[in-house]
Amino acid sequence: MARRRIHLNVNILNAGVFGGAWRFPGADPEASFGLDHYVRIARTAEAGKFDAIFLADGPALRDDIRFRPFNSLEPSVILAAVAAATERIGLIATLSSSYNDPYDVARRFATLDLLSGGRAGWNVVTTAGAESARNFGYDDEFDHTTRYRRAAEFVDVVRKLWNSWEPGALVGDKAAHRFADVDRIHRIDHRGEFFDVAGPLNVPRSPQGEPVIVQAGASDAGRALAATVGEVIFTAAQTVAEASEYRRDVSARAAAAGRPPGSFLVLPGLSTVIAATEREAAERRALLDELVPTEYALQRLADQLGVNPEVLQPDSPLPFDKLPDSRVAGGSHTFRRVAVDLARRENLTVRQLLRHLGGGLGHRIVTGTPEQVADTIVEWVEAGVADGFNLMPDVLPGGLDDFVTGVVPILQRRGVFRTEYSGSTLRSHLGLPIPEPIRTPEVAR
Repeated sequence: MARRRIHLNVNILNAGVFGGAWRFPGADPEASFGLDHYVRIARTAEAGKFDAIFLADGPALRDDIRFRPFNSLEPSVILAAVAAATERIGLIATLSSSYNDPYDVARRFATLDLLSGGRAGWNVVTTAGAESARNFGYDDEFDHTTRYRRAAEFVDVVRKLWNSWEPGALVGDKAAHRFADVDRIHRIDHRGEFFDVAGPLNVPRSPQGEPVIVQAGASDAGRALAATVGEVIFTAAQTVAEASEYRRDVSARAAAAGRPPGSFLVLPGLSTVIAATEREAAERRALLDELVPTEYALQRLADQLGVNPEVLQPDSPLPFDKLPDSRVAGGSHTFRRVAVDLARRENLTVRQLLRHLGGGLGHRIVTGTPEQVADTIVEWVEAGVADGFNLMPDVLPGGLDDFVTGVVPILQRRGVFRTEYSGSTLRSHLGLPIPEPIRTPEVAR
């Protein structure tokens, strides 16, 4: 039986996933404010035959700039420049469905997709946090249910806009050949207003038909959205059992929604700390833990849990009885659940929990040699709980260099990772089909 092929993205989190990555010897804390940083990482990932690079984003300053660099540059602009400097690597950017308009998002990604030759992907997020709300004139964030209801409608509108025209239809006589009845899109948003789209998108379809839809959600509403619209689904599973439960649940929801098997991939987050020997890897990890500012880590964990930082005593267990119910806590349900479950399962103090989380992020961290990292990747994929991973190196760009030169050749020798690209689009890298165009009876030719 053929072995399962592994899919890999790299998440470019400014200086690296650890909260103190910018303080690591040789790191440049200002690198993420310049284009060269992203181009260098993208070219390294392309040389390693990765599926895509991925940029997270949020429309507010969330991190305290005394403690780490922040994601400040708009991701679709970065990826447009990266597209010109690369040939095959996929380009996935995050744009919020809570604080954008469908036409603008549809146009940005359709343009990136067309000009990159079909390499774009859109990570749909529902933005939590009062900071973002205030940047758009609101007193507080929208409630969890409203954010996800809006997101589902938002994606529906964007996809109809992407399907405004059949391939090449903006030229000559073909200009009348439209697929979707976008003149009639009227959907209520969270303000009681409308997504009122006046006409078709002014960008034609790309070689991959539509940008790939990426989504991540751990709450009930998040899983429902992922199962309905996600073609690549990110998760934050810490164990094989968690990953297995998530995949079973989302697969059942997708089947109930009428989606066929193989219509989406599940890629858990994976943070890596790699060195030539176990001892060197452990020493690197210990240094990274030491470099995380304690005040920063405590504040980030407090934000995830919905509590005041003073509630968290570093050498005491997590105060479970003082944590607000997740339904009223706000923020990200995904990382709240990860932190609480991990603290309970391993009976950790707050300080120990922060070290397990790499400074408060929440994705699984693997520390070891290239062979050990390859082993855990293959284990999860062959167990059927993951199709690959959304890689988050400890420090950038060095941590990715270590993965590409150390881990990738091992995966290639084992026959589970490509040695060359077989196609030129993100869909071809991921093994996803080109979606059938959305047609409506009112605009049939």
